[in-house]
Amino acid sequence: MKVKPTIRNRYILLGDLVLILVSVLGSYVLRLELGAPFMQYLPSAFWMMGISLLIKPWVYHFFGLYRRLWLYASIHEIKLIVAAVSTASILVSLAIVGLFTLGAFTGFPRSVLIIDWLLSILTVGGLRFSLRLLAENRVLTSAAEHHSGHARRILVIGAGDAGAMVVRELQKNPQINMLPIGFLDDNPSKQRHQIHNVPVLGTISDLDRILDTFRVNEVVIAIPSAPGRVVRLVADVARLKGVPFRTMPGIYELLGGKVSVSRLREVEIADLLRREPARILDERVGAILNGRTVLVTGAGGSIGRELCRQIGRWGPSELILLGHGENSIFETTLELKDSFPSLVIRPVIADVRDLGRLEIIFSRYRPDVVFHAAAHKHVPMMEVNVEEAITNNVLGTFNVVQTALAYGVERLVMISSDKAIRPVNVMGATKRIAEQIVLDAAARSGRAFAVVRFGNVLGSRGSVVPLFKRQIARGGPVTVTHPDMKRYFMTIPEAVYLVLSAASMGEGGETFVLNMGEQVRILDLAEDLIRLSGLEPGRDIEIVFSGIRPGEKLSEDLWDEGYLFTPTLHPEIFRLEGQENMHGAALKTAVDELVHLAREGDPPAVIELLDHFIPDAAIRSTPPAEMTSID
Repeated sequence: MKVKPTIRNRYILLGDLVLILVSVLGSYVLRLELGAPFMQYLPSAFWMMGISLLIKPWVYHFFGLYRRLWLYASIHEIKLIVAAVSTASILVSLAIVGLFTLGAFTGFPRSVLIIDWLLSILTVGGLRFSLRLLAENRVLTSAAEHHSGHARRILVIGAGDAGAMVVRELQKNPQINMLPIGFLDDNPSKQRHQIHNVPVLGTISDLDRILDTFRVNEVVIAIPSAPGRVVRLVADVARLKGVPFRTMPGIYELLGGKVSVSRLREVEIADLLRREPARILDERVGAILNGRTVLVTGAGGSIGRELCRQIGRWGPSELILLGHGENSIFETTLELKDSFPSLVIRPVIADVRDLGRLEIIFSRYRPDVVFHAAAHKHVPMMEVNVEEAITNNVLGTFNVVQTALAYGVERLVMISSDKAIRPVNVMGATKRIAEQIVLDAAARSGRAFAVVRFGNVLGSRGSVVPLFKRQIARGGPVTVTHPDMKRYFMTIPEAVYLVLSAASMGEGGETFVLNMGEQVRILDLAEDLIRLSGLEPGRDIEIVFSGIRPGEKLSEDLWDEGYLFTPTLHPEIFRLEGQENMHGAALKTAVDELVHLAREGDPPAVIELLDHFIPDAAIRSTPPAEMTSID
């Protein structure tokens, strides 16, 4: 493709010099017309032109008007032009009034100063925005020539800022070979209007009719805040019509800095389960993270890595990535350095079970805020590795909390699980004990130590979604434990954002519970994944039921019956009140006994003690696990 010439800023400077003279003379002509008064005041005009030539280019340079690519000028540049011209006009006016007072010339019409200011805005802005108009006209002409009937025709869902940005990107890059033909949007005020010369063809409910009426090669969902029902509606209709569909990232992905708003990708299962984003507590989150030293345990895991992504955008003074797996910490470090090049990142390989190592780390870095995400989380694996669940989830949390107390950590947040409620498995029971360790430390110290409890997150390592994807890639079958098995699900970026919001509200001793929405049938999840793969469940991919595994419930509990849940500043976060917890010496004794039995290798005794220490626990009633149940 032929390279198009660009206008260098030195040519814009030359244009400004000419237009400065035109503006001054024009202001005198408009004020006095070409008559005797004009000739009378001409000396002052010469003075004003000379002063303007001396002052205005330097002011424009100070405001950066010669350092910008005006092919991409926007509203921000208009504001900049007005500020630069106004400043220059004020300085010129002061100089002219001063010279008049000193008698450099006999008189001048004061209104020409205002007229010159207005003309300067028009000429300075007009020169620059004419470059953008020429560039846009050139791009549109090139795009029309390039497309010439063989481009993919794109229907954009959403006529807001994101949709308009998608259309502009497609129009500016004809080599993509995608031609936007229309928008669909539910806003009545946008109907029968055009955005960037692309018409709004109707509402989202008209998608079926539009796909039948117009030749559409692809549908793009350009609404980052769209709830899952909207994404599902578009995806279902497009799939039935045989039209490919893609989407922009969701709002919580954008908040985490994981992707940019311009990235289009395939619709994923997380998109079908999106919820409408709630009010954002940016100021409170920033207050606890900006300029602070933040340490994240389990920083290489799914939740830990997303915590680091979102923490990084708040400008901590240092971010310490603590994890046991060197590869995952290495990958997290590389990603964060790429996203936040100015952030001080400290990768630390350590095991939370090693108290001495933790003390060295905390004494060296002195973290202000700690997010404790390190834990064993897989239910079936922990049923056959009881000792590891105790030493990692219970002893590890105890070590982190005690070290945080000893080295002056102001705020600590532990990531917990809905499986800690009336636990029927070892993993849930160990998380419940870990919660009590954190809450007891808060009560004893008065510091802002808190627990955040939520359910399953989509896409985390070892979760059901990657398992289903592997099974679909193999051609099936997809194994579901029970047709009525239900779980709470949330995307990782949304869960982490809510964790940070809860952390910002913690004053000490709170158990925050995230509103996970409605439980989702695992069978529905499997069917959605099969369809998103372009296949049909039952026809292309078989679904088989393998039976409930040891330690699993048919549905999860997120809300303890009989306890009070009070609202917080965030509508998706609640505070659990009146919870029964062990404290002080009793808790320390329980931890010591559990760790002792785990180190002695006595799982039955550990399970018996867990049932004894946790109200409403029913771990002994769970059938013994077999390794064959873990897939």
